[in-house]
Amino acid sequence: MHLHILRRRDFIAGSLFIAFGVAAAGGALRYPLGTAMRMGPGYFPLLLGGLLALLGLAIALAALRVVPDGEGADDGRVEGVSFKPVLLVAVGVLLFALTVNALGLVLATVALVVVSGIAHHETRWREVAVLAAGLAAFAVGVFFYGLGLPFEVLPVAVLPAGLLA
Repeated sequence: MHLHILRRRDFIAGSLFIAFGVAAAGGALRYPLGTAMRMGPGYFPLLLGGLLALLGLAIALAALRVVPDGEGADDGRVEGVSFKPVLLVAVGVLLFALTVNALGLVLATVALVVVSGIAHHETRWREVAVLAAGLAAFAVGVFFYGLGLPFEVLPVAVLPAGLLA
């Protein structure tokens, strides 16, 4: 009996989550943390980094099993990285960053979701449309109304006068 990596792909993904989470939490420690009631600039990144590392730990541990020698393991091969999805998601994020001021939060979020949705080889456009609408509504609710951030919701030319005032 020994500890064996049954799902190498999950173990690698979990390890990467741990590494990114620890790096984010470590970077956050350079800033004042504050308290839960009066959060400093390092509080939220520390919290997210810690959660990402814990998620990675859970994923990596789930990929491990105690097995009898020579039983239950995969063949050890990990598929190569497909650069098309990585590139499309990066383009989607860049598109959002470049268009959020001109197009507004709703249209920039929809563009992000649609471009990122193309990255999956089995894209279901109905699901992409529902996700885009849901994320756009969530973004407006949280960032515009909840946090009061100075984003335009839609392009100024599209809005009726005084609609969001």
